[in-house]
Amino acid sequence: MAIKLMLVDDDPLVITSLKIILEQDKDIEVVKLCNSGKEAVDSYAETKPDVVISDIRMEDMDGLSATEELLKTDKSARIILLTTFLDDEYINKALKVGAKGYVLKQDCASLNTAVKAVFGGQTVFGSKIVERLPNLMNRTESFKWEDYDITPKEKELIELVAEGLSNKEIADRMFLGEGTVRNLMSSVLSKLDLRDRTQLVCFYYQHIV
Repeated sequence: MAIKLMLVDDDPLVITSLKIILEQDKDIEVVKLCNSGKEAVDSYAETKPDVVISDIRMEDMDGLSATEELLKTDKSARIILLTTFLDDEYINKALKVGAKGYVLKQDCASLNTAVKAVFGGQTVFGSKIVERLPNLMNRTESFKWEDYDITPKEKELIELVAEGLSNKEIADRMFLGEGTVRNLMSSVLSKLDLRDRTQLVCFYYQHIV
């Protein structure tokens, strides 16, 4: 079954081009085109997309605000923010509101890969963005794992999540079953009082790196 995708962009040429590019992949079906963040929020419940790709700069509710609203409605919503701007403030906000990805429009040729990765539970950021992450956060220089009762295996898990690996890839790397990885993830999120993988990545770059 194809991944159901919602596209959000106020530029008719861009949104049409994205639809054509993405639907060349038989595993992806664009089920809704929205011209604003507000339209995306209003139609999300009815459309029930698996993944949302949204521009950031839009006049009628921007992509960051829409992401925040969608996650209030559905905390499991998978949202990729797409923009032409390598803007530190935008990247920081994208992490904090809970976006599952931040991709530059210049990298749109690899969007289908990003969609599949996010659908599979990964957090996706373009290579240029990953390079900037450590410098974006207000990091704590001396992080003490023992203060959070984090075990060596949980520490390794956190580092692999920050690398962008999926549960299956983490399981292979750590020689564990996927069920064990899921249990470790739940334990880590509970100990650090975090909601999901995206917040874990944000925490890692803010406090640990």
